[in-house]
Amino acid sequence: MAEIHDDIEFLSHGERIVGDHYLPDSDALRTADGRPCIVMAHGLSMTRDGGLAAFAKAFEDAGFHVLVFDYRHFGGSSGMPRELVSVKRQLADWRAAIDFARAIDGVDPERIALWGTSFSGGHVIELASRDPRIAALVSQVPNLDGLATLGQLVRNEPPRRLLWLASVIVRDALRGLLGRKPLYLKSIGRDGERAAYVSSEGYEQVESLKALSFNNRFAPRDFMRVPPYRPGRRIKKVHCRMLLIGAERDNLTPLSAVKSAAEKAGQRAEFVSYPIGHFGAYVEPTLSDSVARQVEFFARELAPG
Repeated sequence: MAEIHDDIEFLSHGERIVGDHYLPDSDALRTADGRPCIVMAHGLSMTRDGGLAAFAKAFEDAGFHVLVFDYRHFGGSSGMPRELVSVKRQLADWRAAIDFARAIDGVDPERIALWGTSFSGGHVIELASRDPRIAALVSQVPNLDGLATLGQLVRNEPPRRLLWLASVIVRDALRGLLGRKPLYLKSIGRDGERAAYVSSEGYEQVESLKALSFNNRFAPRDFMRVPPYRPGRRIKKVHCRMLLIGAERDNLTPLSAVKSAAEKAGQRAEFVSYPIGHFGAYVEPTLSDSVARQVEFFARELAPG
């Protein structure tokens, strides 16, 4: 059995970031400079115990170091207020995690890969576009275009629900300006419930992941930022190879934005889609096939030499 080091810690702008370091037994990818490492983090408000172990263990078994971390404000990491979503801070935490991974004993610092999903699927595009040393990335059901996501929301949601969502975001933004505690928004709920994203299917899939540190809420004040977050616009600046994974029934992050990004990236991108909703990527029957594709992709792109 490969050894797993739990509760790896490093700092990001003074906050304690907690993660898991998966240490491989296999020498298949090892060189004199070490083995490659895949850095991973979850989506908008989920935590590292929410289904990421299935991916990380598969990567570990294939010969990769894996570093999975929680953003500040979430899970085991420090940061107040809790469950605050901030693009700027999450990107800073990613950069700190990448720096930490490059310094791990036995890791080849020139073979660092990124793995992101949903909100962090956009993050890995943004990060790789600014760091030419990133060797490869997987972006799963990614949020690549905030405007496209907003447009899909407007088309598919009743006006009353849209007004409620907007009111919560504005009220929490005002509370942030006044230094008050967050007005939390439920992350995911069943059809008909008040939550940022409603899907009975998606809710049950998230519940099946049994993420004990996932509190199913977030402070949405950062969503008032201007301009909207659109990491897909930087796809042409990503120099490494990438695997983009879309969900054909995704009513949260549009499949069209993923296809468009793959087309713009040209030969640097591989694209695959599955007939699933947004959270179908974390569960069977899709999980096994998707993980196998990802292992094969990373093994090919990060092979010695």
